[in-house]
Formats: sequence, C-alpha cells, structure tokens
Amino acid sequence: MMTIPRQNVLLSWSSGKDSAWALHVLHQQPGLEVVGLLTTFNEAFDRVAMHAVRRELVEAQAAAASLPLVSVMLPYPCSNEIYEERMKAAIAEAKASGVTQIAFGDLFLADIREYRVRLLEGTGVEPLFPIWTTSDDTPGLARQMLDAGIRAVLTCVDPKQLSERFVGRQYDERLLADLPPGVDPCGERGEFHTFCYRCPEFSAEIPVTVGNVVERDKYWFADLRPTETSCDVHPG
Repeated sequence: MMTIPRQNVLLSWSSGKDSAWALHVLHQQPGLEVVGLLTTFNEAFDRVAMHAVRRELVEAQAAAASLPLVSVMLPYPCSNEIYEERMKAAIAEAKASGVTQIAFGDLFLADIREYRVRLLEGTGVEPLFPIWTTSDDTPGLARQMLDAGIRAVLTCVDPKQLSERFVGRQYDERLLADLPPGVDPCGERGEFHTFCYRCPEFSAEIPVTVGNVVERDKYWFADLRPTETSCDVHPG
C-alpha cells in the first residue's frame, strides 16, 4: 500500500481568533501536521506587528498549543522590502527544516491571498488557506468559532471603520450584535484585531487583563497583560 507523505505545515500566527481557528481546522485534516507558529514581531516594542500583543502572551499561546514559536523580527517602521526580505529568510529556514506548506488564516480578501502566493513563489513551500470563505459567510463563521469555544479580546481597532469604544471588549455574541452595519463580524477588512486566549487546541486558557487603552498611529490599542491565576475574570 502506497503511503502518502506527511505535509509539515507552519502556521502564520497573528495571535488572533482566525489564526486559532485555522489551527483547529488544520488539526482535523489527516496527512497534515502543524509543526510551528510563525509570528512577526515589532523589534522596537517586542509585540506582534499590528495586533500589538506582548511577546509573553504569544509564547503562552505557543506553549498551550504545544508548538514551537518561530519569530520574525521587523524594524519599526518597516518597509515592504525589509518585510519581504526577512520573511523570505524565515521561509528558507523553514523549508530547510522540513516545512512543506505555510498556512494563513485569511478569510476572503483576494489581494491578500494573491500577495501570499507571490511571496512563496519559487521557495519550494506551498501556501495553504484552510479557512478561506466568502464575506457572506463570515457571520456564520464568527458564531461557529464561538460555539467551538474560541474566546478572544479586541486588541486593536481602526477608528475609521469602528468606534474605539470596542477596543478591549470581549469577542462574543454581544459584540457581534453591537457591530454597526458594514463591519465584517470577523474584522477581515482590518476593522479590528484580536488576541485569542481560549481555543480547542490549547491545553489551558490564557488569563489576560485589559490594561491601558491608547491611540497610536491612528489606531486604538488595548494593552493586554497576563494575569496570575485562571480565576481572574476576563474582560467583558
């Protein structure tokens, strides 16, 4: 009987709910093994690029998922040229270690998908989009994530698309009901970004507390801090 070679997948990890859902979906697919989480960090602040989540929280996610964290450090500010240079170096290193595919948690933005595909062209590593869907389907997807036990906090809001009052809020049914018309319930157009603290693929919940809320570079950010014990109340 012919055996199908195993595919080693590195998952692009933003720390948000879509990355967590992609991990969950990938784990349901036979023949695929997620071998690590790939995250870009801002060198100046040691936080996830755009989401502004502290490194220690991402490390807690990786530990809860029992996966190694592959860090790509980016300067601040970062040109696209430098971004691509450092990403391609990380991709080459991943391929050398046996990675065959890099998975992305993108949902429906075709230009983003095309960019990912171009970035991987000629690298020997294939792109994978395990949760690709349509904009019509994201309301159902958001509830599917919640029903499966995904829990997250909004860490960043673009005030041009959504009120800053939403930053720091729990990603739950109440938030979905409060979103104004035109805002994607998964935030796929950049309306908001999240930090996932509970996921079916995590061995334990990651307790977090919402700290200061600040405006920077025309976005609003909530500073999430790890809390000491799981009995702390999550932000609601």
